[in-house]
Amino acid sequence: MVMKWRDALFGLLATMVIWQLLAWIALIALPTPSVFPPPTEVLTVFFSLIFGELGWHFLVSAWRVIAAIAIAVVLAVPIGLALGQMPFLNRLFSPLIYIAYPIPKIVFLPIIMVLLGAKDASKIFIISLILFFQILVVVRDEATQLRPELIMSVRSIGAGRLALYRFVYLPATIPAVLTALRVSVGTAIAVLFFAESFATTSGLGYYILIEAWSTLRYPEMYAGVLAMSLLGLFLYFVIDGLEKWLTAWK
Repeated sequence: MVMKWRDALFGLLATMVIWQLLAWIALIALPTPSVFPPPTEVLTVFFSLIFGELGWHFLVSAWRVIAAIAIAVVLAVPIGLALGQMPFLNRLFSPLIYIAYPIPKIVFLPIIMVLLGAKDASKIFIISLILFFQILVVVRDEATQLRPELIMSVRSIGAGRLALYRFVYLPATIPAVLTALRVSVGTAIAVLFFAESFATTSGLGYYILIEAWSTLRYPEMYAGVLAMSLLGLFLYFVIDGLEKWLTAWK
């Protein structure tokens, strides 16, 4: 489902109203109300830092998650199409996929960091690994469920395997890929936050936990949370834009 800007703005306004109400309740209920500052205070800090320290961490996190999504799509889509088109390959690799898919890949992060180091490579790899299996399964299942008469009609006019990929399988699976990406955005941001929470010196996860939370800078901490939320919202809108562009035929 495509999100409209009007809906997003209404949601943001509703969030700010609820946030302000909770901040007023915190003034009465909490012994230290400073741990839950009002949105006006957080927004002031956010706009004062977004073109400086916070903005740098935002760009680092954005680079990591966008690179991971791109790698996952580039690898998972052709492999998923191949498995969906070739029953032999699907039967051969299905046991491996069924075993690997439900495993929480985040548990491999320490191993990945040992092998790839604590810089961008390990964080991009763990996010792309998680998204890879989500996209792979969706594309494979979508390609498998294509109607045989559709494929035969294209083959009847002389289309080869590459033409089938380009004009049948790929267009048919693009909506499923975008849906998988939309669902996976939240997962990618959550994994990014966890991966940036230790053994690094940059990224929104590092900023929120190390530079803000551990030093009791609560307005800065909430500003970091807001920045990470906006990063997820930005990616969601990018996927919406791609859906309108790539599936205009729908």
